[in-house]
Amino acid sequence: MNEQRDQLTQMLTAALFAAIIGILAQVTIPLPLVPITGQTLAVGLAATILGSRYGALSALIYMLIGAAGVPVFSQLSAGMGVMAGPTGGYIVSFILSAYVIGLYIEKTAATVTQAFIANLIGMLVNLAIGTAWLKFAADLSWTKAFIGGFAPFIIGGIIKAFLAAWIGIIVRKRLISARLLPSVKSS
Repeated sequence: MNEQRDQLTQMLTAALFAAIIGILAQVTIPLPLVPITGQTLAVGLAATILGSRYGALSALIYMLIGAAGVPVFSQLSAGMGVMAGPTGGYIVSFILSAYVIGLYIEKTAATVTQAFIANLIGMLVNLAIGTAWLKFAADLSWTKAFIGGFAPFIIGGIIKAFLAAWIGIIVRKRLISARLLPSVKSS
């Protein structure tokens, strides 16, 4: 019974984080090709707190509800047009990014340092996939795609990786000690 309750709690928490990703997506700094948003911070928090499986689930739920037409993407946009457009690769990559972040923490340790490294790796996954998608979706050269879709996000990505690690580990430990999240065991 406790295992079922834990699973339900984690699924509900993943759904809650999908909503948090949607809320932080509205925190934007417009740039010519791809805006800076709070989405990656929220994805990093979800993965740091929930682990690989449920962190990735939260990103998947976010992507699916946005693709279905609920305006949760940046600037309250939604739909398959956004998914197929220049920013679609960043959104799709949130799933893999969250999984990688959570898996790294599960395989190492739930410390701020390890979570920071995990979030940096997740940032690189997100930027690499997003930039490759941008190159093809916007019909850009690799140089222009890198300049417009990767380079402007490095400093902000490092800051968001640190914040996701620091806040995420604090929240994770508190939720585990309150028995609102099961402790994720390393395998």
